Amino acid sequence: MKSLFKSEQGKSEILNLYDEKLEALNIKHNYISIDTTYGHTHIIVSGAPSNVPIIIIHGSNGCAPIALETYPNLCEKFRVYAIDVLAQPNKSAESRLSMKDDSYGQWINEIIDSLKIENVIMAGFSFGGLIILKTLEFDESKIKKVYLSAPAYIVNGNPIKALFKIFIPMKMFMKTQKSKYVEKFLAAIFTERDEFAIKYLSKVFLHFKMDFTPVPVINKVKANLIQTPIILFAGENDILFPGKKMIKRASKIFPSLKSTKLFENSKHVQNKKQNVLIEQTILEDNLRTKTL
Repeated sequence: MKSLFKSEQGKSEILNLYDEKLEALNIKHNYISIDTTYGHTHIIVSGAPSNVPIIIIHGSNGCAPIALETYPNLCEKFRVYAIDVLAQPNKSAESRLSMKDDSYGQWINEIIDSLKIENVIMAGFSFGGLIILKTLEFDESKIKKVYLSAPAYIVNGNPIKALFKIFIPMKMFMKTQKSKYVEKFLAAIFTERDEFAIKYLSKVFLHFKMDFTPVPVINKVKANLIQTPIILFAGENDILFPGKKMIKRASKIFPSLKSTKLFENSKHVQNKKQNVLIEQTILEDNLRTKTL
């Protein structure tokens, strides 16, 4: 199988940024690697082994350190498993799974079985939300509750807007390497400027073969079967997965939807204040459950 990294030098540059971000977080951690049907999966583990297990999953073209940075305090109360998603610019195997079948759900359930954990909480952003919903579709028996932040797989935005504001700037950067196009891309996606994202995505756009497959949406029948409690966060100005549209459809198709939060003036990637609110919600829910 050909590598998704276009060159060894490009791979090295991306993974150096991966290590740089992880080190900057100053979170005590260790690594584990799990062999699955779809290839080895690299996981960053933090928090006491006796804590409630939580799996956090990053978005497309991301990596586990970015997920850890989004919710840096979870390790104080949880045993955190930050997963490097397969076929993304990180340290897991480069085997690309289909979004149309149950591969992602099987993959995560294999990881859960290997970790020997139950009553698992899951939290994921964007593409990570799709992976979590696929996990629930495949087998939700070991999942306690999920937190979805601007998740893929519930609704899609206007493809014309996405073309001009996201994909054309991305392609123009890949062609010209002019930073103004990365800035334009980020301005459409990120609620606030992120210096690391500029460096990281600039390398990814140039040195990694990204997946441009259209994102499907979950059908009503499968959504109705999910029993795991779902907490949903959405961005009002999210071009990819519009918040109001998402909450409206989610409220109709998920009987297990427990709460929703629409962030006003939020684009696809939440700002730090909004991520803190999501993290606090996860922590407070866990503490409340312990005291009941």
